Amino acid sequence: MSSDEFVHVSTGHGGGPNPYSSVSEDFFNNTKGDRQYTEGYITASIRQKHPKYHLTISTGYNLNLLGFADSRADATYTPHIDAKETLVERQFMPPARRYNDELGGAFVDKVVFACYDYTFKGNQFLVYIVDGHDGPYHPPPYHYILTEDSKEDNQASAQKKTDELLAEASKWSQDLHGEVYVFDQGFWQKNRELWQNIQKSNWEDVILEKEKKEAIIEDVIGFFDSESRYSEFGVPWKRGVIFYGPPGNGKTISTKALMHDISKRTSPAIESLYVKTFNSFQGPEYGIRQIFLMARRMAPCLLVFEDIDSLVSPMVRSYFLNEVDGLESNHGILMIGSTNHLEQLDPGIAKRPSRFDRKYLFDVPTREERIQFADITGDFSFAYMKEAFVAALLVIVARTDEKRRFRHREDDLSDNILWKELKKQVEALRKEMEDESDNVASPSMSGMWPALNSIFDEHRARPIDINSAMPRYF
Repeated sequence: MSSDEFVHVSTGHGGGPNPYSSVSEDFFNNTKGDRQYTEGYITASIRQKHPKYHLTISTGYNLNLLGFADSRADATYTPHIDAKETLVERQFMPPARRYNDELGGAFVDKVVFACYDYTFKGNQFLVYIVDGHDGPYHPPPYHYILTEDSKEDNQASAQKKTDELLAEASKWSQDLHGEVYVFDQGFWQKNRELWQNIQKSNWEDVILEKEKKEAIIEDVIGFFDSESRYSEFGVPWKRGVIFYGPPGNGKTISTKALMHDISKRTSPAIESLYVKTFNSFQGPEYGIRQIFLMARRMAPCLLVFEDIDSLVSPMVRSYFLNEVDGLESNHGILMIGSTNHLEQLDPGIAKRPSRFDRKYLFDVPTREERIQFADITGDFSFAYMKEAFVAALLVIVARTDEKRRFRHREDDLSDNILWKELKKQVEALRKEMEDESDNVASPSMSGMWPALNSIFDEHRARPIDINSAMPRYF
């Protein structure tokens, strides 16, 4: 068969970049139907247009050069090309919470293609940021960092300048800045809202026996002050504690108070990592592996497993225990696992020192603790006691014609509005607890709504002054 029997199809310029066009033109031309491998195509284009520059290519998995420059006084960037040659997607991100949000959302710019003159510590760079969208997955944008070669600066020197920028920018991008790492659905994500919520937590809000509270603080906070002590005795610097007991008795708020305390430490800085689930797109074992890889990278750190009994299933028990107490070092990691059902937790976790060394019981409050609220609450948890007071206060606030009497301090409890309404709510909640004694029930405010509805029916003929009388929840 002769060569004349073949049909030759030309793609123009040999399928590569056009030597007479700019990098931006090559990028947009490559997004057409005859699209090719973007990284190779853009690399060829950049080398063609900037032959005197040393080129370094880096992915954006742990790199945010623009955010890094915004946070530093010794780093700046300005557009290198005309805005018409760039592709930047601008999107408005609604607030995380519609109600009472102080910021009201924000605008976010996503760079698809742009070029910047970049300065770091006096060194000049030319940076292309390109989002190629190749393949079924959406990888992060590539950073093409160029350093001009000169007689004084050889290739090794140019690479050294780029490496310094990459190292510091990557470290900054991985560090937390008023955030908490949260592992969910196979990924670590930075969560600023959780960090802000933690800053409102403190030990004054935790109702525990003084001795128990001090023991928890000493155990957890003292751990991070004791690296030299552990080293002196040849003991691995790692620890685990378990918070257990019926729901609603302070396990979560105590964990948040501890996270708040360690967030204030600066030498060294200690971060919190919060695990919601082991599930991931490659299975729970992959999720466990990613959790401990991040914990080791961020150590010293606090690693929190909420409801650990439901996280560690029989299918992943062996893998989890191997990560907790296997051959790899967990130096500087303190784990907190919480559970409502200690009896359901695997004995290899609950009863094995060097994995989870101490257990703290958060039981229903004793009579002495309950006196701080009211003797009528019986075996209520703290959550139910709080619900009784909140529900009673909401009902009272809704009674506009009794506001003045509520503010008046009565000598006789039998005539006190708060006391009378509190007893009603306690009775309603206790009936709910008895009806659902076989299951763990959370407060549903069921006893509050009939009382509120009766009040609204009484005042249906005359409108209520919403601004002064109604609670803001309505």
